[in-house]
Amino acid sequence: MRNVAIVGAGMTPFGEHFALGIKDLLPMAFAECAASVDKGLQKSDLQAAWFGAMGTADGFPSGILADTLGLPDLPVTRVENSCATGNDAVRNALFGVASGAIDVALVMGADKLRDTTSKDMLWEWEPMARDMAWDFPLGVVAPAGFALHVRRYLHESPATEQHLAMIAVKNHRHGVNNPKARLRFEITMERALAAPTVVTPFRLYDCAPQSDGAAALVLAAEDVVDRFTDRPVWVRGVGLGLDSVMHQHKPDMTTFTATVRAAKQAFGMAGMTPSDVDVAEVHDFFTGIELISYEDLGFAERFGAYKLLEAEDTTIGGGLPVNTSGGLKAKGHPPGATGVAQCVELLAQLRGEAVNQVDGARIGLAHNLGGPTAVSAVTILEGPVAYGR
Repeated sequence: MRNVAIVGAGMTPFGEHFALGIKDLLPMAFAECAASVDKGLQKSDLQAAWFGAMGTADGFPSGILADTLGLPDLPVTRVENSCATGNDAVRNALFGVASGAIDVALVMGADKLRDTTSKDMLWEWEPMARDMAWDFPLGVVAPAGFALHVRRYLHESPATEQHLAMIAVKNHRHGVNNPKARLRFEITMERALAAPTVVTPFRLYDCAPQSDGAAALVLAAEDVVDRFTDRPVWVRGVGLGLDSVMHQHKPDMTTFTATVRAAKQAFGMAGMTPSDVDVAEVHDFFTGIELISYEDLGFAERFGAYKLLEAEDTTIGGGLPVNTSGGLKAKGHPPGATGVAQCVELLAQLRGEAVNQVDGARIGLAHNLGGPTAVSAVTILEGPVAYGR
């Protein structure tokens, strides 16, 4: 397999884009991505595209991407894998380029969750699951499903709801300087802990806002990467992990097995360990996911995630800054775009161009979890000095 690099990246702001549809957001993200390619990008350079989208009210997703970008001859593959969609789209495009089938691929992710036509997407996206699983008839949608895990985790570990609030405060603080983030304001511990309860143990500021947005990446094979940039960010490892969608089939509710499996694959492919990671974008649709994921990704020992927060290790300036973009918590969460946008942030970090720059960052990790806990995707990136470049 050939080495593959990201040579360009761009995204829209995430937010409530009531005046814009998918057909507007895709060209916006692509234009920024194309402009970021150091030596220029022509549409004719693109040989295939992978499009991550949970769904769209505008019609056939793959056709929409090709039409709105003026690329009717481009083969487009739609990827949908719950909240892991974005990083799974990166994974599939990587395999297409690494295999030698193509040299240059476009990866895009986009979703509209703030329209009346798609506001119930995270409930309605899989009618079969609604009919077959006990989760949906009992109302165990995303907040409640994740709360089952996090409440048990807080019961068995030394972590408390104060540690969840610390994650919310941290990610809001990181998001203030991000012009693409939706919630660009700081909160205090007192404000976080006094907020209304959504579902125990999650309060309002423990939950990320469902949002609209799009993001884009261009991947190129090592054979042609010099045509586009002298600063490639290499995709070193990818992983996709699955687990049962049925909570009663999970023997341990204090871990997300899908993440453990995805991380094992990604680190194995990269030939790295968690200690190699300098900066990470970790799925924080709810603060408790980020907390548990510190352990599932190998950043902390069993039931020791709270120590990273108390030592401020995951804050900018700490040993392993997490969610320097503000995360889903402050940036927003259009599921199809989220994982792609995480890689947009990491590309900036590994090139030394990020708004909240982590000094000396060379290895970055992106992580998503969805389904609500049944699928995870992990991507590991390495900065321009990789592979002797």
